[in-house]
Formats: sequence, structure tokens, C-alpha cells
Amino acid sequence: MTTTVLLVDDHPVVRSGLRAVLETDTVHVIGEAATGEEAVALAAHLHPAVVLCDLRLGAGIDGIQTTAALRALDPAPAVLMLTTFDRDAEILGAIEAGATGYLLKDVAPEVIIEGIHRAAAGEMFLAPDLAGRVLQGMRNPLPRLTGRELEVLRLMSTGSANKDIARALFVTEATVKSHIAHIFTKLGVDSRSRAIHLAQETGLI
Repeated sequence: MTTTVLLVDDHPVVRSGLRAVLETDTVHVIGEAATGEEAVALAAHLHPAVVLCDLRLGAGIDGIQTTAALRALDPAPAVLMLTTFDRDAEILGAIEAGATGYLLKDVAPEVIIEGIHRAAAGEMFLAPDLAGRVLQGMRNPLPRLTGRELEVLRLMSTGSANKDIARALFVTEATVKSHIAHIFTKLGVDSRSRAIHLAQETGLI
């Protein structure tokens, strides 16, 4: 049986390369998308069995948000992430959004093809070195920051002072200080530098 696939990557050369190696007797690429929004619209129209999606998609929604939107479709395609990013927060975020697999772009074409068929069958498919990290991450979940707390943390990582953050987010400095206090508590740190370091190490930012 042939599995239909929609490719989602913001680099045309990558999409062309993937199409060339994936088109076989058992895989048929029925469409390509450069953005998450385009992927959701095409999937709703073409009904692929599997969407092969990158994590970073330039402007617009990212791969994790795209995955969630794709999984909300009826019928919903399976989503297999294929990316160069392997930080734990990104892997877990994709799985939590509904992805049935996560592969890195340095794997052999036959591994991607196997992942496509496994995803189409509803099976979870992870590279062996990622599987253990996913299980560990599920046992020891990362702290949950709100969207605004993540915005504050990202601005902190650029070296922005509280007043600059307040101006950028159109809030008061007191509100920024409150967000930072909550960030410190959730991350279990006592300084901006440690908060930024932990967030970067775990893929929160």
C-alpha cells in the first residue's frame, strides 16, 4: 500500500531533496508547503496520511504549533517531525502536540521511509538515542511557563533591562518584576543569568 505524504519545510532545496529520496513504490509525495499555515490548508484539502514537518518554519507558526493544528483536522494526518533540532523541550513539545515521531535530518532515507509507514500505522517512531530522552523528560517534566513568562524570559536573554521589557510588552515594570519572580520560582533559580542558562539548556528558549 502506498502512503501519501505532505512535505513541510521552509527550504525549497530540502523539500526537493526529500521528494527525490522518498518517492518510492510505497511512498507518494502529494504536496509541499513552506509554512505551517500553508501545511494546514493543504492537509485539509489533500488529506495526506502523513505530514513530514520541520520544527522551524520561518515566519508564522512553528512546527509544534503546526502539529497541533494538523492533529485538530478531521481526518487528522499523522505528523512525523524531521528536523536538525534535538533539544529535549522541542522533542517533548512536538510529542505533546500530537506528533507520532521525531527524527533528525542526518538519518538515512530508509529510516525516514520506515518512520513514515510507522506513523501512518499509528505507531510512535523515535530515533533510538531520542527515545530514552523522551521517557526521561516525561518522568521529569520541564517547568511550565506561561506565554507571557516565556516572552519575558526571551527578552531577558537578549540583555534587556526591566524597563525595556516593560516597554516592549506594553506593561509596567512592576508587572515585569512579578513575571521574573514567577520565572525564578518555577525554574528554581535565583538570578537572571541562571534562569537564562537553564532555559537555553533545556530548550525553553
